[in-house]
Amino acid sequence: MEFYETTPAHDLTYSDVFLVPSHSNVPSRLNVSLETKDGTGASLPIVSANMNSVTGPRLAATLARRGGLGVLPQDMHLQDLDAAIRWVKAQSTAFDTPVQLGATQTVADALRLLPPVEGHGIVLSDDSGAYVGCIPASRLQTVFPDARLGDLAHAQLASIDADDVTDARAAFDLMVAAELDFAPVLRHGLVIGTLSRRSALRSTLYQPNVDAHGRLKVAAAVGINGDVAAKASALAEAGVDVLVLDTAHGHQAGMVKAVAMVARLGLGLPIVAGNVVTADAVRDLVNAGASIIKVGVGPGAMCTTRMMTAVGRPQFSAVLETADAATELGAHVWADGGVRYPRDVALALAAGAASVMIGSWFAGTIEAPGTLQTDAAGRLYKESWGMASTKAVQGRFERLDAYELARKELFAEGISSSQIYLDPLRPSVEDLIDMITAGVRSSFTYAGARTLPEFHRNALVGVQSAAGYEEGKALPVSW
Repeated sequence: MEFYETTPAHDLTYSDVFLVPSHSNVPSRLNVSLETKDGTGASLPIVSANMNSVTGPRLAATLARRGGLGVLPQDMHLQDLDAAIRWVKAQSTAFDTPVQLGATQTVADALRLLPPVEGHGIVLSDDSGAYVGCIPASRLQTVFPDARLGDLAHAQLASIDADDVTDARAAFDLMVAAELDFAPVLRHGLVIGTLSRRSALRSTLYQPNVDAHGRLKVAAAVGINGDVAAKASALAEAGVDVLVLDTAHGHQAGMVKAVAMVARLGLGLPIVAGNVVTADAVRDLVNAGASIIKVGVGPGAMCTTRMMTAVGRPQFSAVLETADAATELGAHVWADGGVRYPRDVALALAAGAASVMIGSWFAGTIEAPGTLQTDAAGRLYKESWGMASTKAVQGRFERLDAYELARKELFAEGISSSQIYLDPLRPSVEDLIDMITAGVRSSFTYAGARTLPEFHRNALVGVQSAAGYEEGKALPVSW
């Protein structure tokens, strides 16, 4: 990356900079590969944040199916983390994970999990777990909330036999021929997934991130306190593919010790450590045994660190400096936080990030943990909160006695409750992935880059005023 006709005299964040178009021989965004080279196997440089309101098993599986990586949060109890990892590994790489409910449950129950939109649906089972039918989510908009789901499945939706699906293009053609927008996929009478026209199309464009056994990959976070080695070993035994050692201040003796301890276990897994914002921190953590460094202090939407403590650094400059240091050591960085538009993801990659970690942006999606809620205006949202907030502290330390828990809560930071609204046009994390990758692929073509390493080299970045940033925004109405 080079700066265009300028040498910045101060730190910059994403809104301070822009990409300058360069001569390009890349004919189309479809000629671009977004594969990252950080050792995680991801074909998409997108990682979901290890936040309780962002990454659960369903979102992790969905993201891996499209080539990215989900990081399960450290606040989950170890047995729950073990179960979540194994659940992700059991999901289909070719078909969507079904949303399953009982035939006796109601439309209201279904609407807490899915909005009434095209391309999604509910798979129904009886008390014995046998498949009894499927309901398109759009059907839920026209019936009473207290209606039983089983009563809506009397005209059973057509299903697809998995053996008839030879590849993703064949799946798309099959759905078009059958005039289906959504259908369950069965093998020997058992539901193994669901399929929509859009998901079949996506499977022709995205490459799943899978392990040596062909199973979806998943990462998990571990704190630096307690028996870190035992936790890391347990997660490796469960089948985790990437270990993330995570704490708010990553450049501390406790983190260096924890990284070295896990590295000595020889688990054969990439070790991610963070969060930091300086080259010195990168050197210390890489020398301790980390291969990926998580970069970002204070840029997240739920984070109040900078306002509470004055600690942090503008994210573009933090990524730029740390990525240079990591490259010298044969390591990589993940840019964690501060992305609100596809342009921000492109700029993080231009600065040298191997992948970009997304938090709150993904919290308002169907696949994120939690249930759908409705505000006074009828808009759908999910609740999100910061990982240093009172709510997160209460969950993390719920087993402490009342006095110790009260002490922890006294010094909590971050937002405990925020409404992250579902985009009516992009309610799924896959819809956001489509939007992000469309923008980033185009960024590559403007820079004349076919691969991420080429983008790192070719990106030409300019510095702009606040007015320049505002000029780039589309107008929702005429002036």
